[in-house]
Amino acid sequence: MNMLYNVADKPGKKKLVVFAFQQLLAIMAATIAVPVITNSATGSNMSIAAALFGAGVGTLVYVLFTKAKSPVFLGSSFAFLGSMAAAFAGAVSMEAGYAGLIVGAIMAGLVYAIIAAIVKAVGVDWINKLMPAVVIGPTVAIIGLSLAGSAVGDLQRPNVEGGSTLIAILCGLVTMLVVTLCSTYGGRRLKLIPFIIGILAGYALAAVFTFIGMSTGNTELMICDFSPITALLADGVTFSTFFSVPTFTFAAACDGFKQIDAAYIGTLFAAYVPVSFVVFAEHVADHKNISSIIDADLLKEPGLHRTLLGDGIGSAIGAVFGGCPNTTYGESIACVAITRNASVVTIIATAFLAILFSFIAPVIAFLSAIPSCVMGGVCMTLYGFIAVSGLKMVQTVDLSENRNLFVVSVILISGIGGLSLHFGNITITSVATALILGIIVNKLLSGKKNA
Repeated sequence: MNMLYNVADKPGKKKLVVFAFQQLLAIMAATIAVPVITNSATGSNMSIAAALFGAGVGTLVYVLFTKAKSPVFLGSSFAFLGSMAAAFAGAVSMEAGYAGLIVGAIMAGLVYAIIAAIVKAVGVDWINKLMPAVVIGPTVAIIGLSLAGSAVGDLQRPNVEGGSTLIAILCGLVTMLVVTLCSTYGGRRLKLIPFIIGILAGYALAAVFTFIGMSTGNTELMICDFSPITALLADGVTFSTFFSVPTFTFAAACDGFKQIDAAYIGTLFAAYVPVSFVVFAEHVADHKNISSIIDADLLKEPGLHRTLLGDGIGSAIGAVFGGCPNTTYGESIACVAITRNASVVTIIATAFLAILFSFIAPVIAFLSAIPSCVMGGVCMTLYGFIAVSGLKMVQTVDLSENRNLFVVSVILISGIGGLSLHFGNITITSVATALILGIIVNKLLSGKKNA
């Protein structure tokens, strides 16, 4: 794919801020969703702003380890939701639970470091043999397709109780159409910022409906929930309300480390370490995907060992601040593909912007008030691009051979069908399950070709 900005390119300062804000919007919904879901499931009070800060710090660590050659943002990982819930469930107090988040993330980072050392010693050829295009292509497609339900669910969701689903869908579809039109027919500038234009258009339309609904008393027209903004304004705009230091996980966990015992360490090990091996498979799929987009094999340069170290250590350090282990984001990769902006400087700027915004309460309030249906419209394009990127990899596969057809079929059906495996607090996601099944079927049929 021809990039408007290649990996080493440096956009001008004004453009850089705009591009970084767009990347941030692309990853925002998923990044803040992890602490929200965890809080709902465990009764904890993890900070959205702290998760955003942790994602920014983790991304900077990743860029450092990958020698600024991989244009991917790290955000909160959904794969570790069960692990985080187990950390709180097995803790003797809420403070110990926060400490458990940090210890568990460090365990996961160590798994990545060990795998990185093995890869450094033996190379990546075994990865390519274990996961050829016939396996990795449909797996990447599944990463996007498995999120389709989430995108459509958001598309249909008004943020105000009693709001019309049809109006929410309309606002989401307008967002999606503006993104696609800007990206397809827009000039160079519009093609670089389609998400910003799309979100603003959808947000504006949803706001118009909401204001009409508020003035007429018709709740069906109310799509936007402005409570994060109104709550901030109700306190008055002062320095202390404008700038707010996030509640970092390490601060909430200070007294909790003293309460960690051997049994709890065992609980954390069982909750985090197996999931780390699962996420490793998704890590490989993500990096093969971005490699195909920027036309450079990241598994060889800077090397899979470096991407693993960057991901693992960045994830652990990010969790110290935000509590959430991080992972490379498909949304970020799709944003690179759609905007054709692979500049790592943009990723660095996004990380700094995430860190800065985590301290600015009005920005957090504004971003939190973006209607779900608008983000659903954006995610339809992002997740769709991930799926298409995977299908493009399959173009190199000879599908006239039955063995290849079976491999692709097994991966697609198990992945789209949502086949996941549960072992206590450990969950092997549908993406990882599909990949594992694909590897097994491919190996079983590798000795057989059509006559």
